Amino acid sequence: MPLLSRVLLSPLVIDVRAGAVDDLGSVLSDRRISANGRVAVAVGPGLGEEVLRLVKPSLRNADFFKIRGGSLLSAAQLQQEMRAGSSSYDALVGIGGGRTLDVTKYTATHLALPMVSVATSLAHDGIASPIASLDHEAGRGSFGVTMPIAVIVDLNYVRRSPRRMVASGIGDVLSNLSAIEDWLLANRERGEPVDGLAIAMARTAAEAVLGRSDTVESDQFLTVLAEALVLSGLAMAAAGSSRPCSGSDHEILHAIDALFPDVSNHGELAGVGALFAFALRGDWSRVSELDRCFTQHGLPRLPSELGLTDDQFALAVHAAPSTRPDRYTILEHLDLDEAGVGHEVRSYVKSINALSSAH
Repeated sequence: MPLLSRVLLSPLVIDVRAGAVDDLGSVLSDRRISANGRVAVAVGPGLGEEVLRLVKPSLRNADFFKIRGGSLLSAAQLQQEMRAGSSSYDALVGIGGGRTLDVTKYTATHLALPMVSVATSLAHDGIASPIASLDHEAGRGSFGVTMPIAVIVDLNYVRRSPRRMVASGIGDVLSNLSAIEDWLLANRERGEPVDGLAIAMARTAAEAVLGRSDTVESDQFLTVLAEALVLSGLAMAAAGSSRPCSGSDHEILHAIDALFPDVSNHGELAGVGALFAFALRGDWSRVSELDRCFTQHGLPRLPSELGLTDDQFALAVHAAPSTRPDRYTILEHLDLDEAGVGHEVRSYVKSINALSSAH
């Protein structure tokens, strides 16, 4: 009998609610994750340390490690410290924001351990994705990792993270819409296979956030955003790559990271990249929808709101295809020269300013 379905890797536990971290001990006692509660816990600065103080009494068999920074060096140091421990571990728990979770995912993968993601922020889809974004000597790179075996998002802590970082997750999840269009374009022009299930997951995640009228002050909105970011991670796992959530928008993001490091954060850059990509496609209906949503949540839409001049943004757009030579997007399709990119950026800025006046 032919196989009529496929098996997808996914977390065993997804818990998004106020007070979720109170049950971390119970999650770790699940014998599918840890046979005896012998786990390593890696904690980032800030809210992660506060969460640790709360849950530490329930983690009696755990060893604890601190993470500083979000680099390959940080991951190597964590691996070294864990290997120097007194015994082996059943799992690695990461508590903190996106950088902490990326370091933890990368480390867990290299040590062949299941990883539990305890997120204190919703800045991007790294809370559950099979990708880790880490700094290194040449800049920043994306690395394939095993996705978390459990994802815990406690809204009590998410609410207390900087509003800008929470809103950043909106930009990241809405960039799925642009990435999907790029994937479909590659299918039409190059015959690149697409995965309908991965696209359905990524699109559903984005549309769930795009259609809401409430804001990050609402627990209902935070729940939907957290679930959308998790669904984006599942979309990438289904596709076996970042394709459903990363296209021209992320090429622009990576180019800005390389040329103008630390000018803005991941989700904000992804959001502006997606908005610009839809303008390049001439899809003004989608541009208007995204612009309205970004305005509602106080997200940047223009290069100047990212801390870039129009010329700097154009330089990044021109360099963007080189960040992913294997990926075909609207940028590769149009193949604009430097002057052409400059013209498109100026036209984009003018159009977004006009939309601002209309709002």
